[in-house]
Amino acid sequence: MRPVWQALAWTTGVLGAAVTGAAVGIAAHGSRITSQRKAPDPYADEPLGGLKPDRQSTVAADDGVPLVVEEIRPADGGHADLTVVLVHGYTLDTRCWHFQRRDLPKLVHPRVRLVQYDQRSHGRSGHSTKKHSTIEQLGRDLDAVLRATASRGPIALVGHSMGGMAIMALAEQQPELFRERVRAVALIGTSAGEVGASGLPKPWLSKHNPLTRGLALLAGFQPGLVERARRTGGQVTWSIIRGLAFGDRRVPPSLVDLMDEMIGATTVEVVTDFLETIGSHDRRAALAGLRHCEVLVLGGDADRLTPFSHAEVIAAELPDAELVRVEGAGHMVMMENHELVTARLGELIRRTAAKDEVTGS
Repeated sequence: MRPVWQALAWTTGVLGAAVTGAAVGIAAHGSRITSQRKAPDPYADEPLGGLKPDRQSTVAADDGVPLVVEEIRPADGGHADLTVVLVHGYTLDTRCWHFQRRDLPKLVHPRVRLVQYDQRSHGRSGHSTKKHSTIEQLGRDLDAVLRATASRGPIALVGHSMGGMAIMALAEQQPELFRERVRAVALIGTSAGEVGASGLPKPWLSKHNPLTRGLALLAGFQPGLVERARRTGGQVTWSIIRGLAFGDRRVPPSLVDLMDEMIGATTVEVVTDFLETIGSHDRRAALAGLRHCEVLVLGGDADRLTPFSHAEVIAAELPDAELVRVEGAGHMVMMENHELVTARLGELIRRTAAKDEVTGS
């Protein structure tokens, strides 16, 4: 037991230092951060993350974890030609798709219905055990959502970051689904493997890292202490999120606020539970299952978490895929450059519909 308590003690010391550092940082940079948070904001009146679905339900995963699911019908009330499923990433929730959720239902040729859900242990969905906090399980969760909300008709899957990894896991588990019903896939700011090689630092993704293990242990024994340490550095945390998640320093503060809220709602225990599976994720072989689909691979060239090189690796495995490099965009490209991303998704959906018309699918 001694190494465990050493890790706990060391982690507590690091947290204490982080809190002290945050206090110093706030004193030194508080006025600058305050100024950034008060910058002109084009989305000041936008109900970010506040749009109501047409239907909300709970889908039980195969291990019983409840997943909160939202469905949005076409804006004009017409019949939907395609179901588009939005799968969010690590430490986020459905609110990260605000602009796509707002605009994609307005499409007419073809009309789409949207399905989006909070991944396990994220947002409003139920908490998972560490044993089931895996990319493999996320693939099975996506299958459960599809069976409950899109059991018939063509499907397009859109995944960001860990959401893209969940789509790859489903392709690995059920390649026949991608031959028969999944017409299109969009992989945004994601990776097929070796995340630690470029992007998230590899040591943080290792289960052998004493800080990572210590944080996980401390989060289990003293969750209140860990969460209080996070809250103490509020201003600094906001600034760090702004720098890591977005490429443009002029990003509207309300977008950073929304990111801060989503990450803040994800406990440290959940953060550490998923680190190992992200670090070991390797599904380049599974990409072969997407060759039957129209595929869009999109990333920002200022993404510090999953650099654009990851998108290039995916596109190399899928030579018929459309590869889009968004200049100056960071990891949260679908928020930061939402007009471009939504337009590209619309083009993907229209190509899919046109192909179906030709083949008579």
